[in-house]
Amino acid sequence: MSSVQPARFPFSCKTMLRLKPVFSPSAILALCLGLILHACSSIAPPAVENSVWSQHQQQLDALARWQLRGRVNVRYDNESYTPRIQWQQDERNYKIRLWGTFNAGNTRIEGRPGRVTMEQDGNLLSARTPEDLILQQLGYELPVSYLEYWIKGLPAPNSGADLTFNDLNQLTGLSQDGWTVSYTDPRDYDGIALPRRVEVTRPRDDVRLRFVGLNWTLAPALESL
Repeated sequence: MSSVQPARFPFSCKTMLRLKPVFSPSAILALCLGLILHACSSIAPPAVENSVWSQHQQQLDALARWQLRGRVNVRYDNESYTPRIQWQQDERNYKIRLWGTFNAGNTRIEGRPGRVTMEQDGNLLSARTPEDLILQQLGYELPVSYLEYWIKGLPAPNSGADLTFNDLNQLTGLSQDGWTVSYTDPRDYDGIALPRRVEVTRPRDDVRLRFVGLNWTLAPALESL
């Protein structure tokens, strides 16, 4: 009976140490770039030409449940803060969370017609309108009653507004009740154009709210903020 010979490999341990890695540096770099491009592709595509403003306005009016995430740079009384923002809108009810700066702390605002509450650092306050409450507690004005419409690209109802459009018939700005709103980088969400960047200013007292990097979710399952 012949004895079983041990398996032999065509290279020694020293040879194995000299083997090149499977992936070259250039291949690893290409892989990383591919992952970055994949992450960027999650941003909604640019919005296309808006041929009929009235039709687009009806789409935005019908958009009653949505959520956005991003940052808002707030400048008021020579001070500037840039907290993160998460905003959920469900018909006329809303929840807003601000966090990431010392002044905003971790602030939650919940509102419905005729009542708004704000929780900050364990303190719970309430008022009839959000504007007075936010100004008193955070130190700057945040026109939430109008922002519900402005943030989508609509003038607030029951008040006149001047609208500005670009060559693609997309809304680029509006002026209403002393506030000026400008829109850039509109993105397409299931056929609805929504802004990725919104700037709200009131020149008379140098108030500016600049929403950047907005990422929208339409008709979301509402989660706890």
